[in-house]
Amino acid sequence: MALSRVCWSRAALWGSAVAPGPFVTRRLQLGRSGSAWRAPRSSKLHLSPKADVKNLISYVVTKTRAINGTYHRFLGRHFPRFYALYTVFMKGIQMLWADAKKARRIKANMWKHNVKFHQLSYREMEHLRQFRRDVTKCLFVGVISIPPFANYLVFLLMYLFPRQLLVKHFWTPKQQIDFLDIYHSLRKQSHSEIIAYLERASALVSDERLRWHLTDVCTKVQNGTHPTAHDILALRECFSTYPLGLNQLQALQMKALSRALLLTPYLPPPLLRWRLKSHTTVIHQLDRALAKLGIGQLTAQEVKSACYLRGLNSTHIADDRCRAWLGEWLQISCSLKEAELSLLLHNVVLLSTNYLETRR
Repeated sequence: MALSRVCWSRAALWGSAVAPGPFVTRRLQLGRSGSAWRAPRSSKLHLSPKADVKNLISYVVTKTRAINGTYHRFLGRHFPRFYALYTVFMKGIQMLWADAKKARRIKANMWKHNVKFHQLSYREMEHLRQFRRDVTKCLFVGVISIPPFANYLVFLLMYLFPRQLLVKHFWTPKQQIDFLDIYHSLRKQSHSEIIAYLERASALVSDERLRWHLTDVCTKVQNGTHPTAHDILALRECFSTYPLGLNQLQALQMKALSRALLLTPYLPPPLLRWRLKSHTTVIHQLDRALAKLGIGQLTAQEVKSACYLRGLNSTHIADDRCRAWLGEWLQISCSLKEAELSLLLHNVVLLSTNYLETRR
């Protein structure tokens, strides 16, 4: 009996020609008709390769965030000062990258719809203007990092001179206030020189009435009085022709105006004149767009930034006073023609010198 079972097993495994008995054949036929020979069902235990990749990516991201959080807690606990600088630096990179993507999107829409700069909305114009200045500053840092091993020195210089080498995204909140105060004190140093030049130029004005108005406004500013928008608009004709038109300004006066606008004065006179023209034209276009939008639509930070760009140190002035001053500026700017933009250029000094500031 045991020998017959062994022979049958060999025949089944090696394909023997020996036919099985009728009992075995019937059992096989019954088995084939049963559920064991149906089509295999799809198993839910195995995931597709695409789902496996997604799960792997999710796992890596989760682990990376956990490690990053542990690293941040370690820095904050053992190196608090370095962690503060590290946090500001990382947030600055994120904000600068976000600004770059927004500027690229605005430029793409301009090219797609054939829109000029002055046709943009106020916020888009202001974003492009500020981003250009930030990129110029970043490019300078990039250029000095080109020589071999100079990047290590650049990091040290950025730590020692953040105001000169870094944009505002990488400043701490305290540094933002302090640096804006420093910049305003630098541009305020040229105010007296600009007023003195206006006094000397008043003698060259042919119209007696205009000459008297110009002398009166200069005297008010020197005596600490804030001139009204009506007083400044009365001088429109003085700043459209000789001696105070944009094309008639002297080199020393253009250098003083460049310092008042936080522009470099170390350029040849033709470049100084071109840069002052372009800068004043952009401000004039921004003013028209802002008047169309309305000052009430701006946030408090946007109002302070707009006032600071136009010559007022708004870091220590209340929001309502900033809005009132910006309203006076827009009243003057929107009344000027392109030939009278020299008055808008000098208005940076005339309207902001004696405006009430709340000091700390």
